[in-house]
Amino acid sequence: MKVKDKIAIIGTNGLPAKYGGFETLANYLTLYLKEDYDFVVYCSKTPKEDQLKTFNSAKLIYFPFKANGWQSVISDIITIIHAWFTVDKLLVLGNSGALIFPFKYIFGKKLILNIGGLDWRRGKWNYIVKKYIKLSEIICVKYSDVVITDNKHIQYLYKKYYNTESEMIEYGGDHVLKLEKTKEAVIKYPFLNKKYILSISRAQSDNNIHMLLKAFENLPEYNLVLISNWNNSDYGKELYERYKNKFENILIVDAIYDQKKLDIIRTNASLYIHSHSFCGTAPSLVEAMNLELPIICYNAKTNLETTENKSYYFENEHELVALINKLTYHKLNRLKEDMYSIAKRRYQWALIAQKYKNCIEN
Repeated sequence: MKVKDKIAIIGTNGLPAKYGGFETLANYLTLYLKEDYDFVVYCSKTPKEDQLKTFNSAKLIYFPFKANGWQSVISDIITIIHAWFTVDKLLVLGNSGALIFPFKYIFGKKLILNIGGLDWRRGKWNYIVKKYIKLSEIICVKYSDVVITDNKHIQYLYKKYYNTESEMIEYGGDHVLKLEKTKEAVIKYPFLNKKYILSISRAQSDNNIHMLLKAFENLPEYNLVLISNWNNSDYGKELYERYKNKFENILIVDAIYDQKKLDIIRTNASLYIHSHSFCGTAPSLVEAMNLELPIICYNAKTNLETTENKSYYFENEHELVALINKLTYHKLNRLKEDMYSIAKRRYQWALIAQKYKNCIEN
């Protein structure tokens, strides 16, 4: 019987996945590939009483550092060093451990990298942070055996900025469920009894939440349900104060991490708006596509790639207002069919897991 390779997954909050694209990726890789590999998943700082030993047959290892914020640098460096001594191959998600990458030749272990995008280009960072992030990305890409990008446009940018070839592997979204609204859900979220348009994103400027809110000031006949982590940034707090209970058609909802509740809200939406201007193959977008929702998107090249140019696109609140006013029953149905067809062909976890397996093996 062949001894299975031991594979480390580094750079996530860990399992079970509670939020985030990388955590969901780790979940489905360990689920679909557990017969092929022995996985070790490094987890963020967690109270001892909440720590699990295994999940999806993967061994979980905890260190006393958070896997996000400034502590992520320490966390990733320590876990990479630990993995070099204990596993056969490393899958690193993110660039926080860049400073340790050049030492990989000492250990001779295969290093597979998915940075997740070109984070230094985000408008939310100041000049110094951007320079540091870009340097980290350069180091990571240079010393990785395999570089994975999640969108064809991001793949092009890696070639342009780093002169590196990368394997393009998207995210899956077929873990979502079409769920009918329940009495309990309606009590908690009364808007479920109305017709509503939905958008979900983190409260950061490049997700254009301000644009959506401004547009729906001029669309009083349409209800917008906007779900975000409002308290995590000054940007979010300002918008929350400006719009909470100020417009009858705009419903400001705090972030929801319960998958079932989120799926009920998504399933019953009449339209989904993906407003991200800077992301790769955004998990929230491919999840909405798998739920067979009609979707319109911000006109970003990454979104055009994800939706194969078959959605409708906007660049400002005026275009968004005009677009929504022109959507007909026929157009909405076509959007549903096109988005779902793409999702069934491309954004399935079994397919994604097999692509990662090819990177691990080859």
